[in-house]
Amino acid sequence: MNYKALLDATGLLCPEPVMMLHVEMRKLSPKEILKVIATDPSTTRDIPKFCQFLGHKLISQQQENDVFYYWIEKKIG
Repeated sequence: MNYKALLDATGLLCPEPVMMLHVEMRKLSPKEILKVIATDPSTTRDIPKFCQFLGHKLISQQQENDVFYYWIEKKIG
């Protein structure tokens, strides 16, 4: 999947991945995609809630062993 930016939050624990996600999303233009890589299991709850609350689109969410991947499209406006 094509993405504009990458956030590597591996090794970080709540709330750091979501705090960093907020900063990175601000850098993107509408409709651009951010890929997030995380190892904190709480991101499976926190990142979808973050997207829902702020209106961003969680395009895909995958897990491979203990690593979590997310593709998030920045909302328009």
